[in-house]
Amino acid sequence: MKIILSTSELLRTISELKLQNSTIGFVPTMGALHSGHESLVKQSVAENEVTIVSIFVNPTQFNNPTDLEKYPRNIDKDSILLQSVGCSIVFAPDATEMYAENELKQTFEFDFNGLDLVMEGKFRPGHFNGVVQVVSKLFRLVQPTKAYFGEKDFQQLAIIHHMVKSMGFDVQIIDCPIIREDTGLALSSRNERLTAQQHKNAIHISKVLFESRNFASQLSPQELTEWVTKEVNAKDDLEVEYFEIVDVHSLQQVTNWETKTVGCIAVFCGEVRLIDNIRYESHL
Repeated sequence: MKIILSTSELLRTISELKLQNSTIGFVPTMGALHSGHESLVKQSVAENEVTIVSIFVNPTQFNNPTDLEKYPRNIDKDSILLQSVGCSIVFAPDATEMYAENELKQTFEFDFNGLDLVMEGKFRPGHFNGVVQVVSKLFRLVQPTKAYFGEKDFQQLAIIHHMVKSMGFDVQIIDCPIIREDTGLALSSRNERLTAQQHKNAIHISKVLFESRNFASQLSPQELTEWVTKEVNAKDDLEVEYFEIVDVHSLQQVTNWETKTVGCIAVFCGEVRLIDNIRYESHL
């Protein structure tokens, strides 16, 4: 496995791979890798001749400087995991390799077609501008055949699909299912920041989401939203920032069950912000 730190070396390597007509699978990450990332890399390795994983804690998608500072980083541990599952290349640049100084001072502009105005976008203004900024840069550098993203970040995934279509990238986006602990808790790099007691409390989030499926045929989306919010908030140390049941394509809140829907949630467990989601069946 090769570790590349500079964009110039990455571009030379990509040029060589293109001359060989190699298929390139790409998994963009911010490091602090876990079994969820591992599943993405394994799928890429199985489907492509070369797999590239980027490790870059992107400053432009953090609207909270403290969150950026506290985001877990351990590239040595990450590299061991990636080598064990067959990753070919790790691209681990610093911010000066990815951004000119003026780019860090200006907001990246992109037409999200309204996908950024709800849920994460509403509570983390500018977050998705930073996501599109860095992923579009990475796509231009890596020129992947396929790119792999987890469905835990459901809104981000919808925006990535929109970005690819809008910007005309020749890449296939592969949606990969949420990987969970045996307890049901969605795997996240942020879980590392939870205390043992907070971790136990956080399990309640997925428990409530799974249970909510049993009531979808009896309650309206608004009623179910209220039930989920109340049930999660009832647990010590948990505070719902939002829970919204939205159309899977438009991400707009629904008033009935006539379309394909997903319930998306953000919860503070102490100071740690966790997200999760669950699909609901149409009851037509």
